[in-house]
Amino acid sequence: MFAYLIKRLLWLIPLLLFLSIFIFFIMKLAPGDPALILAGEQASDETIQQIKVKYALDKPFYIQYFRIMKSFFQGELKSIYYKQSVLSLVIKRLPATLELGFTALFIAVVVAIPIGIISAVKRKSFFDYFSMFAALFGVSIPVFYTGIVLIYIFAVKLKILPASGYGGHLWTLKGLKHVIMPALTLSFVLMGSTTRLTRSAMLDVIAEDYIRTARAKGVQETRVVLVHALNNALIPIVTNVGNQVARIFAGAVLTETVFAWPGVGRLAVKAIFRRDEPMVFACVLFLATIYVIVNLIIDLSYVLINPQIKYD
Repeated sequence: MFAYLIKRLLWLIPLLLFLSIFIFFIMKLAPGDPALILAGEQASDETIQQIKVKYALDKPFYIQYFRIMKSFFQGELKSIYYKQSVLSLVIKRLPATLELGFTALFIAVVVAIPIGIISAVKRKSFFDYFSMFAALFGVSIPVFYTGIVLIYIFAVKLKILPASGYGGHLWTLKGLKHVIMPALTLSFVLMGSTTRLTRSAMLDVIAEDYIRTARAKGVQETRVVLVHALNNALIPIVTNVGNQVARIFAGAVLTETVFAWPGVGRLAVKAIFRRDEPMVFACVLFLATIYVIVNLIIDLSYVLINPQIKYD
């Protein structure tokens, strides 16, 4: 286990290096001149050239890349717009993104897994058909549209929840009120895929011989489903939940923009429009690192689910 963990952590180095190169060149392929955007449309050619020299935008791409990477790992990379360290800005915004993302994931797991289990047990029932229709509907609706609809219903019409903003930590009433709508918005897509996969995994397990044997022995149905069946269906479900982390951060970019949530996603969107390349670079690299680490934790959790799994 320890050797496997070290091996996976070492693999993070080339993975994040490749990702940093990819992010950098995607930014460079974006249309527009960063120096012109920073200086403004009315700026003189001399002013634009001074900005290019100041931020090394007049250098070849590979020199700009090594300059950004060196400054990033030294903790000296600064945002062009905010004139502050990108690390401090991202770390300041990261808790809000994590609160939103993992609240959405918690809601999705708590709702979707029980629905998926019941759908599998009551296959071809009205509940099964309705839940699968709702799951497909949830996956199909764009995040930003769901957010706008919820704002219209609960903030504009019913006036029971704030339309946007960050109310503080979850354990405060104000913070809870502010996080409900963005978390629900983000969780709808996760609920749909998790429900469908849970149902599929449970149907595969319920058809096994040992489940029929347990029922023939008179084992209580609840124990058969929740202990024998669910325990053996957990690995694909947990894998799916781990993969949802990427969708959380992708969806958080839109959700944070719709609800004016002060997280890393909204910070990245603003940085893209301002062509603040160091800020975009830091935001995407941070979110990607979290995603990779969460998936590593998911892989290691397989041993707890099934002790027969061994990592060499």
